[in-house]
Amino acid sequence: MSESHFTHSQDQLKQLAQDVLGYAREQGGTDAAVEISEGSGLSVSVRKSKIETIEQNKDKGLGVTVFVGKKRGNASTSDFSAASLRATVEAAYNIARFTADDECAGLAEEELLEKNPRDLELFYPWDITTEEAVVLAQRAEAASFAVDPRITNSEGAGVHVQQSHFVAANSRGFMGGYPYSRHTISATPIAGKGAKMQRDDWYSSVRDPKKLATPEAVGRYAAERALARLNARQMTTRTCPVLFEAPLAAGLLGAFVQATSGGALYRKSTFLLDSLGKSVFPDHIQVTEDPHVPGAIGSAPFDEEGVRTQYRDVVKDGILQGYFLSTYSARKLGMQTTGNAGGSHNLSLTSKRTEAGDDFAGMLKKMGTGLLVTELMGQGTNYVTGDYSRGASGYWVENGIIQYPVEEITIAGNMKEMLAQIVAIGNDVLVRGTKQTGSILLEKMVVAGN
Repeated sequence: MSESHFTHSQDQLKQLAQDVLGYAREQGGTDAAVEISEGSGLSVSVRKSKIETIEQNKDKGLGVTVFVGKKRGNASTSDFSAASLRATVEAAYNIARFTADDECAGLAEEELLEKNPRDLELFYPWDITTEEAVVLAQRAEAASFAVDPRITNSEGAGVHVQQSHFVAANSRGFMGGYPYSRHTISATPIAGKGAKMQRDDWYSSVRDPKKLATPEAVGRYAAERALARLNARQMTTRTCPVLFEAPLAAGLLGAFVQATSGGALYRKSTFLLDSLGKSVFPDHIQVTEDPHVPGAIGSAPFDEEGVRTQYRDVVKDGILQGYFLSTYSARKLGMQTTGNAGGSHNLSLTSKRTEAGDDFAGMLKKMGTGLLVTELMGQGTNYVTGDYSRGASGYWVENGIIQYPVEEITIAGNMKEMLAQIVAIGNDVLVRGTKQTGSILLEKMVVAGN
């Protein structure tokens, strides 16, 4: 694990954290928490082989929370000098003094904190020059144009490189931190001409640059997706089965997470209120959370509050086993944190019914006749009622075979019913951020056309 990519070492960040906690005690704080981070990155984009943008970032920051009994105040700075740190702590303390008591405020219980965090191998620096990054982006875009003469334009291709590290600590004995990285190659080609143009995109994003898809593979697949959308038609309104392509299926899993997160639950603003121990999916569905997968995007030995993370069954045989809670939201609900301050960790949605033949083609056959959705537009989910309505495009499928692309349609349903009507999950598994799932087949939805 190399720290040569940063101005400060982990030990130096830990010393700054100890200093801040000491200043908070001197000021009169009863508890305190601090997080210090530093990062650097490079982003380049090209369009029609010419450089569009080159951005380099190098930033650092410190945020501190000071508690005065059940009152809390927050302040931040990007200046790591002793004078600035003292002033930042004083500002947080003064905010806390004039804030109302909140019975649920406070640090996590000491026994829940991760005192010996494991190394999950999350740091893979990419020593790439700006010139090399530009060439990679150009290769991705060139691969798109080479697929077919009907690829007539491009919204660009890009390479993004990011490496950061942080230290978090609090006055109950927790201190931990680590470096991490994430790197991406993307392409967005345009097919056709005039009013009949279609665009699509693809990307590869991982922590280890050696595991990135080649620029040519990214560019070619993005082009093939754009070409497949040419000559799209409209549809008449109907009710039919709907297959969500794997990248969009991860969004359905994300909606489930939001609906079972502490903030929505204690505010009573979710369609899955009081759903713990109840069936929210069919009995063949499982959702697991594994924060400790080495090198994965969603891995973390502890959450944003220092609480240790752990493997768990979130949904077992369709029944909800646990929510996604921080310390604060758990106290509001009279429960215990699940180590999800900051979000979920490596969620996986699977089905006991998934078979070897349930690849993408197999899922089309399983659907038979219906709509394959490959793009969604707008933010059409009402998390209070579960009502769901999104602009969409995709392909009409008959007898398991794609017939033609469709556009300018709307798919509608109720999220609670949609989760309960999952017929199958494909083995065409794709990881998108902290979530992974194959394509998801729903029994039926309303498809509104012209």
